[in-house]
Amino acid sequence: MSPNGSDLPRCQKGAGGTPTPRRPMRRKLLQALTAGLVLATATGCSYNWEDFPRLGMPTPTTEEAPIVLSLWQGSWAAALATGVLVWGLILWSAFFHRRSRTKIEVPPQTRYNMPIEALYTVVPLIIVSVLFYFTARDESKLLDTSKKPDLTVNVVGFQWSWCFNYIENVEGSTGDAKTDENLDAIPNRFKEDFPDNAGGVYTCGTPGDKNPQTGNPGPTLWLPEGKTVRFVLTSRDVIHSFWVVPFLMKQDVIPGHTNAFQVTPNQEGTFLGKCAELCGVDHSRMLFNVKVVSPERYEQHLKELAEKGQRGYVPAGIEQTGPEKNRETTQL
Repeated sequence: MSPNGSDLPRCQKGAGGTPTPRRPMRRKLLQALTAGLVLATATGCSYNWEDFPRLGMPTPTTEEAPIVLSLWQGSWAAALATGVLVWGLILWSAFFHRRSRTKIEVPPQTRYNMPIEALYTVVPLIIVSVLFYFTARDESKLLDTSKKPDLTVNVVGFQWSWCFNYIENVEGSTGDAKTDENLDAIPNRFKEDFPDNAGGVYTCGTPGDKNPQTGNPGPTLWLPEGKTVRFVLTSRDVIHSFWVVPFLMKQDVIPGHTNAFQVTPNQEGTFLGKCAELCGVDHSRMLFNVKVVSPERYEQHLKELAEKGQRGYVPAGIEQTGPEKNRETTQL
């Protein structure tokens, strides 16, 4: 080693005497891209490519769920097309209008270009209008309850679990759902489709309940495959949200306001459900299960509930408010 250290390796200096690293920037960029590629492929090793067309959605298990899936896929396609256009314009501007290495003059400045300004105002409006049209169309289909259902289930949300009133004629259970005071919270327009003299049965859960087959927490709602079921949603306290994940459908459960929708399960199995509205400290424990079985097994389950003494109905919740009754009267 020389006394003054002149033989030691030194950093290269750029313009103005600023030290620059010896390793080229391109090598660092290549290493970063390689690491990113390895990370992306490593995390996707267990991915099932058959699920890719659903773009993260679970497998639909009702006749109505493909409507939601189609809207989801169409929204992704529109977003991808918009992204490609925007990214393309950005990259085109960055590469073809970058500063020249030989010329230092300021490039031409464009201001008040009316065609361009009109374009980036009209195009977003068209995109939003198209998405709004398809969303409104599909929402109308999903919330249509004009068809008389094969059965009705009153879903009662409360802190911190669920009750399910099966509005059915069940052997051993007497009464009439149309006049039962426990169901006063349900509007008469839904009671018109109740069976006559439906004594009914119920299931009421706690957060500590578990499904005996799967071990999943929460009470279990039983439904028959191939039958149209109407869910009438009522709350005893605050706003909840009834969400059966593979049904691809959820709706708010609001005190003093009754919501309803109907679906037709077309696949047997036990599926997860949860509250999708932040409803308090134990919101995360408001879980439930939906067990779809054959119609014969469903009828047998109702008889088993009656034999256990779970006959009649539990209170549906808070009765409709005056303004809500006036609203429905005005709409009808």
